Amino acid sequence: MPGDKYTAVWVSHTSISDFLRCPRAYYLKHVYKDPKTKHKVKLMSPALALGSAVHEVLESLSQLPRTERFSKPILDRYEDVWEKVAGKKGGFGDKETEYKFKLRGREMLKRVIDHPGIISLPAVKIQKDLPYFWLSPEENIILCGKIDWLEYLPESDSVRIIDFKTGKNEEDADSLQLPIYHLLVLHCQKRKVSGAAYWYLDSEDSLTPKELPDLDGSFQKVLAVAQKIKLARQLQRFKCPESNGCWNCLPYESILKGESELVGADEYNYDVYIAKTKSEEDERESVIL
Repeated sequence: MPGDKYTAVWVSHTSISDFLRCPRAYYLKHVYKDPKTKHKVKLMSPALALGSAVHEVLESLSQLPRTERFSKPILDRYEDVWEKVAGKKGGFGDKETEYKFKLRGREMLKRVIDHPGIISLPAVKIQKDLPYFWLSPEENIILCGKIDWLEYLPESDSVRIIDFKTGKNEEDADSLQLPIYHLLVLHCQKRKVSGAAYWYLDSEDSLTPKELPDLDGSFQKVLAVAQKIKLARQLQRFKCPESNGCWNCLPYESILKGESELVGADEYNYDVYIAKTKSEEDERESVIL
C-alpha cells in the first residue's frame, strides 16, 4: 500500500548529493526554514544562475512539438529567461562578471543552434511537472527529479536519457545522477530505456554516450542513502564532517549569521540570498587615521 506523499521523505539527485557531501549542508538547503518568513533558503551564485538559465531555455524546447522548437529564436528565449537572474538576483557583483557569464550561456546555446542534433528529433515528455515514484512505500520514501531530455528512438520505441551539462567539469564516475535518472524514467513513463548520454555544452558539439547503470544495483545504492537521510531527519542529526565547517555548508551558514544579502523570493517561494561582495564588507570596516 502506498504511503502518504504529504508526510513522505522526498529525495532527489540534488538532495542525495548534498547529504553525501555534508549532512549539515543538506539540512540548510532542504530542511531549514527561516523562522520569520517560514521559507526555505537558497544561495544564488553566478554559476548557478548560468546553469539555471540555460536549462530553462532547453526545457522550454522539450515541451514543444519538434516543428515548433525553433519558431522563436533560441537566443531570444535566452534573453527573456536571463531577466530572472540579471544583476544581484543572479549573484553578480558587477556588470562585467554578469556579461562574462551571460556570454558563456549564449555560446552554449549557439552550439545547440549550430549542432541541434537531438533538439530537432522526436522527444518524449513526462507529463508530471515533477516526476516521482515510491522508492519505498513501506518506509514512506519518494524519489523525484526532472530529466533534461528524453530522446525518442522510433526504431525500438524506446527512450534515451539526455542530461545537459553547463559546468566545466565532467560528472564524477561514482555520481548517482544517472542511476537516479534511470530509475525515474523507468517508473514514470512506459517505454524502455535503451541508452543515456551527457551533452557538455561548454565544450562539446555532440553527445557523450554513457553506459546505463544496473537497475538493481542503482536501486539498492539510492535506497541506502535515502534511508540514512530519513534517519537523520528523524534524529535531527545533521553534522558536518569537518570540525569547523566545510565549503558545502559554510556559505549557507553565512545566511544564518546575517552575512548574506536577501534579494527576494523565487518562483518556488525560497528566500534567495547572495554572498556580500568584498566592497560591501570593506565598507563596514573602520580606519584609524
